[in-house]
Amino acid sequence: MTAGEYCNREVIVVEPHISVTEAAGLMRQHHVGNVVVVEKQGEKARPVGIITDRDIVIEVVAQEIDPGTLVVKDVMSADPLNVLEHTSLLDTLDLMKNKGVRRVLVVDDEGDLQGLLSADDAIELIAEQVNDLSRLVNNEIRRERDQHP
Repeated sequence: MTAGEYCNREVIVVEPHISVTEAAGLMRQHHVGNVVVVEKQGEKARPVGIITDRDIVIEVVAQEIDPGTLVVKDVMSADPLNVLEHTSLLDTLDLMKNKGVRRVLVVDDEGDLQGLLSADDAIELIAEQVNDLSRLVNNEIRRERDQHP
């Protein structure tokens, strides 16, 4: 299991110069809590930051700053945590825990954005795996009862 296998590849991206208001509008439109900030180089998109709905609340709204006067670059978290697609899921989760981040960007060997893996995604995946293990145990018990009534 790798980060690349389980990341969300439908990531909303913006460039650093768009307004915070526009970024917030994209979050609302796409029902997401973040957008990845990229610098585009042709077809390539290199991640340079991430901005979350929480960043906007804490850095803009709570400070009573007009979001229309700021661009994403002013508020984004620069140098977001990245992992390579082939990084194991467990290593990725360990890195997220150690760095205290809820989201990690998944990049290819050239550093181009491939997806995003969030703590919420990981929780959902782990819950599915635990549920599968529970069914396995229940099936084993049922099979034993059927074989030895």
